[in-house]
Amino acid sequence: MGRNPGQGRRPGPAPAPAHARPHQQRRTPRTPRTPPPAPALPMTDGYRHEPGPGPRLRADVVDVYIVRGAWGQPQPSRAPQLLLIKRAKPPLLGTWHPVMGHIEPGERAWQAAAREASEETALDVWAPPCAGFFALEQVHPFYIAALDCVVLSPRFLALVEPPWEPTLNHEHSAARWVQLDEAHSHVTWPGQRAALAEIRDALSRSPSPHSRPHADPGRQHAAPMTLDLLRLPPPTR
Repeated sequence: MGRNPGQGRRPGPAPAPAHARPHQQRRTPRTPRTPPPAPALPMTDGYRHEPGPGPRLRADVVDVYIVRGAWGQPQPSRAPQLLLIKRAKPPLLGTWHPVMGHIEPGERAWQAAAREASEETALDVWAPPCAGFFALEQVHPFYIAALDCVVLSPRFLALVEPPWEPTLNHEHSAARWVQLDEAHSHVTWPGQRAALAEIRDALSRSPSPHSRPHADPGRQHAAPMTLDLLRLPPPTR
């Protein structure tokens, strides 16, 4: 028997009819083009591709800046004041600083800040005469050579109204109020001066730097526009 010329071959695509229109004719799929590789940036001698050994990174210290002013009045009778407390034991014996402390296991930074304010000054940041508790946006790193670590310290602001005064614990021997506009000359560290500049800027950007979030909710109180974005709501109990 003679062999059919097409016998044993795999069937291929049927040819398009002679009368088929161009868009009906079978087209070979186009292979997607692979973009050329991006040119590598020149590496400078001395840089490593992967991080090597270095100081530890910590974020377990908080600062709380307590600022006193007549926040509930349309026109404050006095300029805002910053609370500074004097350290009574090492480390930092004899230095004046805002409320400072460490975050305990299981705490969040804002919880540690509220606890430290209560322990060191007896201030409840969630109740009058505290007019608001805020998380500052900027974190200012500093290096501790004795521990070979870089510390990223979250910072917080508590606005209080007169005549509130702190009640100190055993960690501090004295307290004093300084004008907020002059406070940068009374603190020790560059990061604290930067935090004070952030506080002054936030207050100055507000159309009315007064706030009483714990007062009667039926009353209307103008709140600092910038600080409202940083306000911490009271925790659910």
